[in-house]
Amino acid sequence: MVKKKTAFVCSDCGAEFARWQGQCSECRAWNTVTEFRVPSVKAPPRSAAMAGYAGMVDAKVQTLDEVNLESLPRFSTGFKEFDRVLGGGVVPGSAILIGGSPGAGKSTVLLQTMCLLAQTMNTLYVTGEESLQQVAMRAHRLGLPTDKLRTLAETNVETICQLALQEKPSIMVIDSIQVMHMSDVQSAPGSVSQVRESAAYLTRFAKQNQVAIFMVGHVTKDGSLAGPKVLEHCIDCSILLEGSSDSRFRTLRGNKNRFGAVNELGVFAMTGQGLKEVSNPSAIFLNRGEEQTPGSLVMVIWEGTRPLLVEVQALVDYSQLANPRRVTVGLEQNRLAMLLAVLHRHGGLQVADQDVFVNVVGGVKVSETSADLALIVALVSSFKNYSLERQLVVFGEVGLGGEIRPVPSGQERLKEAAKHGFKRAIVPSANKPKEPIEGMEVIAVNSLSEALDALF
Repeated sequence: MVKKKTAFVCSDCGAEFARWQGQCSECRAWNTVTEFRVPSVKAPPRSAAMAGYAGMVDAKVQTLDEVNLESLPRFSTGFKEFDRVLGGGVVPGSAILIGGSPGAGKSTVLLQTMCLLAQTMNTLYVTGEESLQQVAMRAHRLGLPTDKLRTLAETNVETICQLALQEKPSIMVIDSIQVMHMSDVQSAPGSVSQVRESAAYLTRFAKQNQVAIFMVGHVTKDGSLAGPKVLEHCIDCSILLEGSSDSRFRTLRGNKNRFGAVNELGVFAMTGQGLKEVSNPSAIFLNRGEEQTPGSLVMVIWEGTRPLLVEVQALVDYSQLANPRRVTVGLEQNRLAMLLAVLHRHGGLQVADQDVFVNVVGGVKVSETSADLALIVALVSSFKNYSLERQLVVFGEVGLGGEIRPVPSGQERLKEAAKHGFKRAIVPSANKPKEPIEGMEVIAVNSLSEALDALF
């Protein structure tokens, strides 16, 4: 009798161990090591192996100049924002993983895309979590054309690929990868081994048959994609659909993309007819009240390949606690602590006894350093209870020495601000435009003290 081999794999980082242990020694995560059985593969005889080598005479080594790129043209999804995140459209033979929290709209946006693409090409929508009746009801509720979209309710990966060979679709949706299973893997659907082997099988099928495959993935409670980390390594593109339940806006962000820029951002609005793309997201995030309040300021951040104007709000208030609170929404909390120290040292403002609350309006998450100067200005505005002018925009990185450092694409940021009617800008000296921008006064500063003197 052949003894079945078992392995222990961390569901977070994918590291393998010989025995179970409570903590993963690679990523230091607790209770993430799970057991799964490795299917036994019988080695082929030597003659068969040599015959396999003999059958590979069609493969040849060639330079990159000899590779034909015209055979893989991108095709549009029907949504410009979706195409932007994917890098310009869908590449045939690519495996794309789209994740998001429950109710974010993953199945909705894919159903809209597939119904539109079905009018011009062969498509296949595979659902494992819902019945075909539920999918049809959603499509009719959204008012989508349903006459040409081919659907399938199945969870076995081998059966899906066999039927796909008969249908010959150009694009296929797997909803979702967590419920898919393979017959030769002895574990429950959703386990580490099932998710990994199913995704690898589908990815190989996509490459061999030039079929673009969208795989829907669930997320954990901390917002990351569920399943083993190797799931994100074997696919070509990983995008995340974000959005809270109390907001009708959804953001589609690219985390990995072999065919385009990462950290690209697409904005959608949830309506009764499904997700509608927002072509000018800056206008949404700048939907401010009529009266300008202290601590409110507009900054220009860079998302993927375009500038984005968002509003940052700061509230500085006297604290009744021994340890004042530092709360950030949409910004990194450690960055706030560092900027408060810089403000005390080089700006002469002490807020050690104050509660500090910072929020980026619209649910946008800012990770770049160009928001440093705008955040400090908003903090000073709230502390002094001084309202800044409504048509002011600020961006720039602040160093530990109080210097204002330049940021990439400063010219494009200023043009985007001028397009939305802003008349004044505080920018680093290195980002000052060589030619004046019509209708905008640009003030270039070298240090934090210069910026505060120009505003206060």
